[in-house]
Order: sequence, then structure tokens, then C-alpha cells
Amino acid sequence: MRPSDSSTRGSALCIDRRPLRIKEFVRMERDEVFLELTRSICPLCKRVIDAEVNVRDNKVVLRKRCPEHGPFEALVYSDAELYMAQLRFNKPGTLPLELQTETHNGCPLDCGLCPEHKQHTCLAVIEVNTACNLDCPICFADSGHQPDGYALTLEQVDFMLDSFVAAEGEPEVVQFSGGEPTIHPQILEFVELAQSKGIRTVMLNTNGIRLARDRGFVRELVRLKPHVYLQFDGFAHQTHIALRGRDLREEKGRALEACAEAGLTVTLVAAVEKGVNEHEVGAIVRFGIAHPAVNSVAFQPVTHSGRHGVFDPLERLTNADVMKLVAAQVPEWYRLDDFVPVPCCFPTCRSMSYALVDGEAVVPFTRLVEIESYLDYVSNRLYPDTAIRGALERMFSSSAVPGAERALLACEGCGIDLPEALRDLERHVFVIVIQDFQDPYTLNVRQLMKCCVADVVPDGRLIPFCAYNSVGYREQVRAELSGVSVAPVVPNARPLLPLLRPTRYGSRTAAASARVGEPLSP
Repeated sequence: MRPSDSSTRGSALCIDRRPLRIKEFVRMERDEVFLELTRSICPLCKRVIDAEVNVRDNKVVLRKRCPEHGPFEALVYSDAELYMAQLRFNKPGTLPLELQTETHNGCPLDCGLCPEHKQHTCLAVIEVNTACNLDCPICFADSGHQPDGYALTLEQVDFMLDSFVAAEGEPEVVQFSGGEPTIHPQILEFVELAQSKGIRTVMLNTNGIRLARDRGFVRELVRLKPHVYLQFDGFAHQTHIALRGRDLREEKGRALEACAEAGLTVTLVAAVEKGVNEHEVGAIVRFGIAHPAVNSVAFQPVTHSGRHGVFDPLERLTNADVMKLVAAQVPEWYRLDDFVPVPCCFPTCRSMSYALVDGEAVVPFTRLVEIESYLDYVSNRLYPDTAIRGALERMFSSSAVPGAERALLACEGCGIDLPEALRDLERHVFVIVIQDFQDPYTLNVRQLMKCCVADVVPDGRLIPFCAYNSVGYREQVRAELSGVSVAPVVPNARPLLPLLRPTRYGSRTAAASARVGEPLSP
């Protein structure tokens, strides 16, 4: 129908001839690769929460969100390629002979060990006291010159050792720690008691002050021959001030001299903190190899549990950093691929390198044998098991393994008489161990459930070390043994500083009156 004149009068038909615009959608790729969904805890209230592990800029980052306190991120490994390569070393754990707790709330709230735990305990730690003759700025145990605290009795230690033996049958290693264990009046009795129960290696974890000052005490140790696990962070004055609060260089030297004269073997234990002493890693290795008492070095990137300085959770040191530091600072002896994961724990938690040493000649075992085939024989041992000794000896037999010629040339090129070294292997082996313990920022139950280091507590529980220091178990045990309330410890992380206040021990806690497991007041 033709429109009427009245409907069109005074108007014109308008047609928009502009091109039709179609909205463009641009898909953006994420800046990270998702690896896993796991569980962790809120660093502030210790609530168990979901967490993601992601790769970003070739770094492995853990991200989580607490419903009360918001998001948190922390660096867990600084080299994602190395992290992924090490996962192939993961293997089934070994069940303990006995468990101490039942599963009610799930990891990490039933520690003891519980049925969910995937690994037995290779190394048990017994903290005999909270008192110490130092007040270190960095101390995961929150120890020092404190009026409260506790000291274990012989009866308590006896029961704790029996619990460890019952769980393991033939335990590998027990370490007496503290506080400072050498100032406990019954420490010699504790060492002797542990040895009487058939524990293969008894360690004494010490700052060395009593070893340096009390030669009578050292003479008593000669009879017992514990392995000395000696705090040794470096050589610079500023390193000692930053990590220990005083210059201990002279006393460390005297302690090592006393150990050498007494025939005591020593592991140098260095806490490595970013911006403080990472430049001294190589010097510590060289010093250890040259010293007659030292057969190993343990590097531990500072775990931000207990008392420590302000830190950025995304800028911390990890195992990968320390391995690279050793390779860079001692290139004539070590390469990055000389370090292999220890398979009894989660592979990224601990790496090690065994080497044959003769004077200034150093040959890592990775150049001599296919070390991956023998990891079970060197895990958590001061010296390799006889099986790896046999592998080295077969290089000289008619049944020499493939690659033996290369290994022999490696030894000859460095001036090591391999047959002679094998006759006294203990004297010619040097070990570097790199161990990164988890804290409330980095805790991942996937790793925690395979932890093979445990704190034994007086009621007989074996609590995985990282759970003990992160979840609140340490504070609970200290409160029970001392009869004094202990505030839940919170990491001294830069993003949390406005929410923190000091504890009586120098660590930090939430500024509001929140208890472990409860959210902060708004």
C-alpha cells in the first residue's frame, strides 16, 4: 500500500549508509601455567585453604586466598624447568611400622604421623630445650635467653626415642637440637641413651660455643662420637651480625679445632639469606673440603618461620638458587647437574652432591657412576652405603660397568687414586646437602605429606618438621611444656607488617587478639 501524503509530508526517508561495526574480541593468554591444586594455610590465621601452584616467568609460585585475609603469593622454586625435571625422581614412600595419630581433619591438622602420611621418618629431631646462649635474629625455634620455656627430662627423652624406634625399627638418624642442646645438663646422657637403642647416627646440632670454650665437654664427646651439626653461616663480620647478632668467627674456629683434635666429624650448616651471605657459599664449600674435621656442608635457604628479618615472599632464595651459587662460585669442582634430588622426601625439597676428595682434587659421584641408580643408598647418610662402594670397586674388575673408563679418566685427571680412596671411603667422601624447609607462606601439603624429617614431641608423636614450624604445633607444644601461653607466630613478611606486633621471643604475631585457627578481628 502506498503511504498517504499525510504520513510522509514534511519528512524524508533516511538510510544510514555507514559500514556496520562489528565488535572485535581479543583473547588474552594467561601469563602463567597452572600445575596443580593443593592445600596450604593462611599465614595469618593458619586456616587450611586451597592453593594453586603456577609457573610464571620460569618461576614456580604458590597462590592462595583466605576468606578473611585475602590473597597471598610466594615463590617456591626459582627455576621452573629444573623444578619440573626433578619431579621424575618422585617415588613411593615407605610406611612406618607404627602410626601415632588417626585421620580426622586431614593434612596438616592430624600430624603425628597419621595414616595419610606417605613416608616414614629418616631423620628425627628432639629439641631438648628452648634456652640458648645466643639470641639470633634468625631462629625458627624462637629460642634465646628467655625466662620461660622448658628443658626435657631423661624420662621424656627415653620415651621419645622409644617412640621413634617403634615407628622405624632400625632408625637412621636422630638429631638433638634446641634451643642450644649442649647447655642442657643431661645432653651427654641423651646421646648415650640414643646410641644404646641402636640408632645408626646421633647428631648434635650446636652453635659451637660450648665446644669452643669447654674442652672437658669435648673430651666427654670423644667417648660417644656423635656427629656435630655445626651452625656456620660464613666468614664476614656483617654475616654474623645479621644472622646471629654477634661476631662468632673466632669461636667457630676454636670449635672446629677442638672437633679436629677430638676426632669428631662435622657438618657445617649455613643458613643462607638473600642479600646477606649468598656470596659466601663457595667459600664455605672450599673451607669445608680443606678442614680435617668437616665431611659435609648443609645449605638451608632461610625458612621464614619463628624469628627472622623482614622479607618479600616473592623474592626469597630457593634450592635452585643455592645450587647455582655453588656451581658459579666453585666452578672448578661443581656443576649444576652434580646435584640430584633426594627421593625419600618430595624431590624439590632436598638436593645433594656426593664427591670423592683427595687434597684439592674433587670429583662428584655423578662423574663416576649413574648416581640415579644409587640414590636410595646415599639418601640421609653421611657416607654412601656399601652398594655404591661396590659400584665404584667394579670399575676395576672384569665386569666393569659401561662408562667406567670415563670415570677412571675423571679420577686420574684430577689426581685421585681411586683404589686407594675406596679403601678409606669415609675419609675421602664429601657431601653437600641443600634443604629448603617450608614456612606458612610456602606450605604445600603435597610436599608435606612426603616429609621424612620429623620433630618428636614428648607425647610420642612424630610431627613433620615443616608442619611443626608452620601450622602451630610448635607453639602448642611449648605452651604445654612451659605452662605459659605462646602467641601464634606469623611470618615477618613485608605485605603483613601493618598487621603484626612482636612476641616476647622476638618473632611476630597478629596484632589483633586472634588465636591459631581463628580469623583476625576486622
